[in-house]
Amino acid sequence: MIATQTEVIELSEITIRRISVSDMDNNVYLLTSKEHGTQVLIDAADDARAIAGMVAAGSTDCNDWANLQLIITTHSHWDHVRALGSVASHSEAMTACGAADEDDIDVPMDLTFNDGDTAELDGFELEVIELRGHTPGSIAIVYRDPHGPDHIFSGDSLFPGGLGKTNSPEDFRQLYQDVTERIFDQFQDDTIVHPGHGKPTTVGAERPQLEEWKQRGW
Repeated sequence: MIATQTEVIELSEITIRRISVSDMDNNVYLLTSKEHGTQVLIDAADDARAIAGMVAAGSTDCNDWANLQLIITTHSHWDHVRALGSVASHSEAMTACGAADEDDIDVPMDLTFNDGDTAELDGFELEVIELRGHTPGSIAIVYRDPHGPDHIFSGDSLFPGGLGKTNSPEDFRQLYQDVTERIFDQFQDDTIVHPGHGKPTTVGAERPQLEEWKQRGW
């Protein structure tokens, strides 16, 4: 399976790389500390070879030896974990996901996250936001750039133009509440949202649509 060309975002202290894998256009993200070489992979969705290539390419983004330390899965759906077992078995990185999704992922987790948790790594820190509804344990990952806008890796909970798929009105209401209270009420309009599929957006671009999403129920 062939991945699309890598997209690279250079921030002051980390580099973000993104590839799209599979015919479902799953995004896989790699964050690398420029000073320490610490790497975090978000969603080993598919195509382990392409992911390995991106991780290797990330070694050029740092002054030190690159070291993949953590693989975070934003939620348990099959299309986001197809390469997780292979990638994890070929690295020494720890695996992590939202606590409520752990039992639905076949690969063992070393860590589980709840809302408000942080992952402290050499060179940067990541915050965890629980966004219940798409799955019970869906999470978003936040990187707060000290010299620019925040970056949110939203999995399948928030996309350009709407929320992620839910299976009941109750699940939609829960997801809408979490996204509203934990993202739109907390982050500035210039915050960049990196979704699980497709292109990035900003909080400001999506904010005017909140009421429309609420009325339509998806």
